[in-house]
Amino acid sequence: MMNITRRIGDPKQMILRALLFLTFALAPVMASSVELTLPGSARQTEGQDLGIDSYALPIAPFDGSVIPSRIFEGFVTRQAWRVEGGGVTPLQMVQPLREELKTNGYTVLFECADRACGGFDFRFETDVIDAPKMYVDLDDYRFVSAIKGETDAPKAAISLFVSRSGSSAYIQIIQIAMDGSAGISVSKGSEMMASTTATGTPQAAGNDLATAAQLDITGHVALGDLIFKTGSSELGTGPFASLAQVASYLRVNSKREIALVGHTDAEGSLSGNIKLSKRRADSVRKRLIEAHGVPSAQVSAEGVGFLNPIASNLNEAGRNANRRVEAVLISTE
Repeated sequence: MMNITRRIGDPKQMILRALLFLTFALAPVMASSVELTLPGSARQTEGQDLGIDSYALPIAPFDGSVIPSRIFEGFVTRQAWRVEGGGVTPLQMVQPLREELKTNGYTVLFECADRACGGFDFRFETDVIDAPKMYVDLDDYRFVSAIKGETDAPKAAISLFVSRSGSSAYIQIIQIAMDGSAGISVSKGSEMMASTTATGTPQAAGNDLATAAQLDITGHVALGDLIFKTGSSELGTGPFASLAQVASYLRVNSKREIALVGHTDAEGSLSGNIKLSKRRADSVRKRLIEAHGVPSAQVSAEGVGFLNPIASNLNEAGRNANRRVEAVLISTE
C-alpha cells in the first residue's frame, strides 16, 4: 500500500483501486473504529470523504525542496474543527490527542512545531484545508503523523495539524484507512474531562498539560486522583499529581483564580452533604496552599453536595464517581 506513485491510466493502478473499492464495499467500514475525542466546544467546519484516494503522510520536516513523506492508498477523510476558548496553545491541544492515539495502538512517526517543521514551506507543501475552515499561524502550529499496525504494512495512518487564531484553536485531521476496520471516529466532550474507570472511580487526565487544557477550554476539571478517608473530609497523604498540575497552572497564570468545588453522592441529607463537600474542598485548598505554595487569594472552596452528579446514584460505581472535587476556573480575563 505504500510508496505508490499514482499514474492515470496505469492498468495496475486501476486494478489496485478496484480491489480497494471491493475491500470497503464488502467490509463493515469503520466497524471497530477508534474514537478520537475533541473538546466539547469543538465545532466541525469541514468534513470530506474522498473515497479511495492517496495521501502523502509527512514523516520529516521540510528538507529544502520537499517534505519527506510516505504515500498510502485507501479510504481518505479530511476534517477541520474550530475550538472556542482562549489561552490554549497548540501543544496543549495536540498533546491529549496524541496520547489518545498511542493508547489506541497508533505509533507516532513524526511530530514537529512551526519553524522546526519548516514554517511557511511545510505549511504550503502539505495538505491543509483552506481558510477560514482551517487556520494556520505560521509561527504557532503543531503537527503529528502516526500509523496503526505493522510499520511496513499499517492498517491506518493519520495526521493532526493544530494551530490557533485569536481566541480559537483549529484542528485538522486527515486519516487514511487501508482496510474496512481501522478508521477513527471523532466525538466531543469527554477527553477534556476526567475519565471513569470500569469501577466508576474518576481518573485524572493522563498528561502534565491536561489540567491546563481542560481549565482553559471547558472551565473545569475533576481532580480524579484525590483520596479521602471513608466518611471523612481529611485528604490522604498523597502525593497527588492533579494538585501538582493545578499548582503549576496557577503559578504560570498568576492572575487567574479557581474555585475548588466538592461533590458527594446522594446518600444522606442535602444539608449534611453540602457541609461535607465544602469541608473536602477546604481540605484540598489547604493542601494547595501549604504543600504547593499556591497563594491563598488564587483559590477558594465551595461545596454543592449531591446537586451536580456525573453518574447515577442508583449503584455503587455511580456513587463513587459522584464523590469528587473539581477545580473551576472563575477568572474572566
